[in-house]
Amino acid sequence: MNGNEQRTTATRAAGPRRSPEIFDATLDLLATKGYEGLTIEGVADRSGVNKTTIYRWWPSKGALLGAALTGAGRLDFPLPDTGSLRGDLIGLMNGIVALLTTPPTSDIAVATLGAVTQSPELADHTREFFADRLTREQPLFERAVARGELAPDTDPILLMDLIAGAAWLHLVFRRLPLDDHFVTTTIDVILNGTTPHATPR
Repeated sequence: MNGNEQRTTATRAAGPRRSPEIFDATLDLLATKGYEGLTIEGVADRSGVNKTTIYRWWPSKGALLGAALTGAGRLDFPLPDTGSLRGDLIGLMNGIVALLTTPPTSDIAVATLGAVTQSPELADHTREFFADRLTREQPLFERAVARGELAPDTDPILLMDLIAGAAWLHLVFRRLPLDDHFVTTTIDVILNGTTPHATPR
């Protein structure tokens, strides 16, 4: 097990013995009732875990949701390894698109986004989720640097913001379909800009 896997495992091990049931109940309630309808009491009823146990580990629903986003692994998808940066970023964006278009992950992601914009507390607690995600994506960028496809000082957070932000805006805010052409065009613009260039084969 490498260091990244150890950190992820350690993060997901934090919590009471029945953390998986608690996290699943949290995300199920979020998907069906939204952040406003998510309560510690509701999670306790759905998971069969005493609410005092939940409060002992997570003093608020924001803290609980932040832990569930990382701990449940519902928003995980395999890290692509296609042998090229362009192929890996296309695979990565396709994974994000799948999360945003396939229930129940789409309901979880959209509800979380809406809640984060309204709750500074939840925004604080979701930082761990994004830090965990970036840690697991880091090998993709390290491979690209080693192949000479990416400058060593490239900011991976900025790249991921450009990729995920394009998907979020196009689908969630503009309500437009996301197809393979949109994904490949987005990645090509991110990698090559808008100057004329040969279309990759």
